[in-house]
Amino acid sequence: MMDASSRRAYRAQLRHPETPTGKAPSRAGRNLPAAIGVGAALGSLIIATALLFPPSFVALVTVVVVIGSLEMTTALRAGRFSPPLAPELLGATLVPVAYLWGSDALVVGYGLVCLSVLAWRATQGPGRVARDVAGGVFIVTYVALLASFTSLLIDAPDGGQRIVVYALVTTMSDIGGYAVGVLFGKHPMAPSISPKKSWEGFSGSLATSALAGAISVPLLLGGDWWAGALLGLPLAFFATVGDLSESTLKRDLGIKDMGNLLPGHGGLMDRLDSLLITAPLCWILLGILVPA
Repeated sequence: MMDASSRRAYRAQLRHPETPTGKAPSRAGRNLPAAIGVGAALGSLIIATALLFPPSFVALVTVVVVIGSLEMTTALRAGRFSPPLAPELLGATLVPVAYLWGSDALVVGYGLVCLSVLAWRATQGPGRVARDVAGGVFIVTYVALLASFTSLLIDAPDGGQRIVVYALVTTMSDIGGYAVGVLFGKHPMAPSISPKKSWEGFSGSLATSALAGAISVPLLLGGDWWAGALLGLPLAFFATVGDLSESTLKRDLGIKDMGNLLPGHGGLMDRLDSLLITAPLCWILLGILVPA
């Protein structure tokens, strides 16, 4: 856990980052070969499980929720929260619940898990109870609930293809924004939160995400190209919101990454910030624009 002086020093390092040799890092800001390799491996795993055997995709997402919940719990504890871990891990069951019994069961299950957070923390005695319960409910909501919408996506008759469209459009938003931002970024979008994110990069996110939707929706779902473009634009917007939101959270907690599980990315949650927040939006929009 960081004390006040350590947190101030870390925030100063974020504003003026340097490598261990004293040189400024590249504009890429990450180990690009490692990031590409990890991203390709994760993408292949998602596509393979979604298309070949949907229950294996549900199992994969359940494991991801467990790991993500552990990372988030560790991160919040760095900020002097003590969310109860056991009911947060119970939230991982929302993923198969949504797949097996649908959205109504997801709502009921989410309410019961949130109540279990309150009940579990109440048995541990007084002392910052409101903070700890709020932290636990936040983790259940941000990780387990949002991830469970992928179960609703894959439960459609063409669910595997819907997962591919969702992952492709959201990932292309990140790739397009990153590439355009590195090459042409001059106007910071939110310098106090994410210094490397620029308005030029955001325009790249919108363009590549809309293009990915316009191509993938007709090819994979038989929908209109304009429906894919309409899907891509809001997904790119909310993917950027998700990225900035997690950056804000990490700065407030005084941490650089949510973990160190993935080379070139940090923790698993550092890779999932965009995918989590776009999952419910993609489920809703595909249901409207391209009904199964």
